[in-house]
Amino acid sequence: MAEKIIELIHLEKSFGDHEVLKDINLTVSRGEVISVIGSSGSGKSTMLRCINLLEEPTAGTILYKGNDILAHDMPVSAYRSKVGMVFQQFNLFGNMNALQNCVRPQQIVLKRSREKAVENAMFYLDKVGMKDFINAKPSQLSGGQKQRVAIARTLCMEPDVILFDEPTSALDPEMVGGVLEVMKGLAASGMTMIVVTHEMGFAKDVSDRVIFMDNGYIVEEGDPRQIFTAPKADRTREFLSRYLES
Repeated sequence: MAEKIIELIHLEKSFGDHEVLKDINLTVSRGEVISVIGSSGSGKSTMLRCINLLEEPTAGTILYKGNDILAHDMPVSAYRSKVGMVFQQFNLFGNMNALQNCVRPQQIVLKRSREKAVENAMFYLDKVGMKDFINAKPSQLSGGQKQRVAIARTLCMEPDVILFDEPTSALDPEMVGGVLEVMKGLAASGMTMIVVTHEMGFAKDVSDRVIFMDNGYIVEEGDPRQIFTAPKADRTREFLSRYLES
């Protein structure tokens, strides 16, 4: 049986009187690719931000390899190196080139030597097709290139799981394909991934499991074929109607 990497148990998150996450229960096993779909404002990104501790849950439990990270004394930076996150807006350091963006986090968090960090960074920048742009700063890169550097930076930390928060939504349409190809390659290599996405083709073709969220709840989850061809919940059918019709 595959190792459980992340478990969410009765997770809730409120901002003031507004409940954004309501009784979220989810288990993510090693090697799984899970796509999270739903309308804007359904709680998808907030769930990822809670997993990565960018937001503190109001209630519930988050287990990482069986350890309660809200109670455990694991340093947040060490935890985030194992539960990496790729953001919609890239979040690269504007004053550093692509190589430096991948090297510095390794030195600071993992205490790697510069030589080892550079070697690692070059390997992963090559893996995402960015080895020819190592000296370019973010302002000199396209959106798709920036996102590939951001993915390489996360891979340099050699995480157990990567959280992708709508990684293609800020890209021009012609840039989307390159980033999705990198993500498909990671999925094929066995990387554990939770992907919040509006790319229904990716969710259908690459995921092991698809989760549909609405109004702060997980309404339905299942095999992609089942979700996309025979959804059980009325709200899922309504959301997917345009894709089911085609």
